[in-house]
Amino acid sequence: MKIIYNDGTVAECPEEEKLHVIRHTAAHVMAQAIKRLYPEADFAYGPATENGFYYDVDLGDTKLTDEDLAAIEAEMRKIVKENLPIKPFILPRQEAVKLMEERGEKYKVEHIGDLAEDAVISFYQQGEYIDMCVGPHLTYTKALKAFKITQQSGAYWKGDKNNKMLTRINGIAFASQEELDAHLKLMEEAARRDHRKIGKEMKLFMFSDEGPGFPFFLPNGMVIKNTLIDYWRELHHENGYVEISTPMIMNRHLWETSGHWDHYKDNMYSTKIDEEDYCIKPMNCPGGVMVYASESHSYRDLPLRAGELGLVHRHELRGALHGLFRVRCFTQDDAHIFMRPDQITDEIKGVVHLINQVYEKFGFKYFVELSTRPEDSMGSDEDWENATNGLKGALEQLGLPYIINEGDGAFYGPKIDFHLQDSIGRTWQCGTIQLDFQMPLNFHLEYVDENGQKQRPIMIHRVCFGSIERFIGILTEHYAGKFPTWLAPVQVKVLPVSEKSMDYARDIYEKLDAAHIRVQLDERNEKIGYKIREAQQVDRAPYMLIIGAKEVEEGNVSVRERDTAQTTAMTLDEFVAKVQQEIAERRS
Repeated sequence: MKIIYNDGTVAECPEEEKLHVIRHTAAHVMAQAIKRLYPEADFAYGPATENGFYYDVDLGDTKLTDEDLAAIEAEMRKIVKENLPIKPFILPRQEAVKLMEERGEKYKVEHIGDLAEDAVISFYQQGEYIDMCVGPHLTYTKALKAFKITQQSGAYWKGDKNNKMLTRINGIAFASQEELDAHLKLMEEAARRDHRKIGKEMKLFMFSDEGPGFPFFLPNGMVIKNTLIDYWRELHHENGYVEISTPMIMNRHLWETSGHWDHYKDNMYSTKIDEEDYCIKPMNCPGGVMVYASESHSYRDLPLRAGELGLVHRHELRGALHGLFRVRCFTQDDAHIFMRPDQITDEIKGVVHLINQVYEKFGFKYFVELSTRPEDSMGSDEDWENATNGLKGALEQLGLPYIINEGDGAFYGPKIDFHLQDSIGRTWQCGTIQLDFQMPLNFHLEYVDENGQKQRPIMIHRVCFGSIERFIGILTEHYAGKFPTWLAPVQVKVLPVSEKSMDYARDIYEKLDAAHIRVQLDERNEKIGYKIREAQQVDRAPYMLIIGAKEVEEGNVSVRERDTAQTTAMTLDEFVAKVQQEIAERRS
């Protein structure tokens, strides 16, 4: 595949850049199609992304419909068929501004103003369309083989809510139609598994206009949440953690000391109490620090591992909210480990082991990313180097492959992120380990070493689930709502065939309930086929007990598993033992 750079050089495209170039070119072709259909359109940014491409465009008062998006895609296909050559050129800054002004591209003019004085202003042209871009691109429009417009949404110019809301038109593009078809099939499967849809069907959670971004957990959802928390507590007890709880609201001075006020205040909610500024915590760590600082510590006390299931609040733009995946309050399964320098490697290895144990429980594969110092950070070069080397050393001792993610660490330290892969191949960032030299320094934390000298501890911030709410959303889509028995809100549905078997069905229900199995009895006057379909497709119960005249006569139960059409006869005691063992082992 040939590509052209902004200096006019034509070359074979490196394999790792192919998708990016294809999608970037698709964004330009889409913009050209939009301009043909909407001559007054004014373009902002139009990049390739990890999952496709988009263009932010100012269409004035025009609101696009699905039919309009289809028309834009059809016009893109015409442009591809025209096989227009794509040619770059470079202009001095003043001429570049003049060209964009002449073409009515006010956002491009503003963008040029944001560039460095010595920036090279390059453009690409295909037919009548000219776009400011660094490239590279395909050499002809006909080289764009497979693409589709997927949706539209709103986006503020430069991501600033004080700027105008633009129309963002999204698309996907691949090297071949086969790859596009496979992706579309994946998107269909993802839509079928959408946790918002399944959550509504299974009555797990809800949202309200009275609290956008603040989830309400319903009884079935609370079963899942509490079951995950029970597992979390058991696992942390086994791994030497104590559990703490810290206040949700603390004064501004605390957040200034921790560094959050300077680096994170735009995402924090605040209030006034007794004429003082207070903040609703966006993170649990300063509270954990206060617990450590509440008493003196010897080197023998360390490591101190303190876990907290803390409800945190973060301000997210309303347009970014997305089910349980992006909310404004969530339960973070935090832990903060305070340790001596000689304990860094072993503690990180212990956290990796714990996180691996959790992900294996749910059948997740994962890869690891090491994120280094960001531009907006605090602390010395030496501390950052020591912290980064500490994380690298632990990963290398574990023999765990990792990818370097330059500049994406937390403002107080580098971090290891765990990206898990779900059952349809999507990746999610959940677990994280952050090594922090700064917060113990800011809060003057100390311990007394073996020589009676005061020393500064080092701190690890870490989560396993990440956000329990988000993890439930991921699990819902991973299992398509078919949770393993130990997690399922309803583990068994008792389905009497008729009124004649109702008394026996009630007796079975009571015995299952007494055995601490989550059971529901369907007493409705409905046909058994309807009850089975609803238990399978809506409740997604792992087991159904079909109770008819034969079962009453023989004193047993007919067991139907969630994904089969077969029933197996067994005694109730046998069934209870089977389910209890499955729950006890937390089989996934």
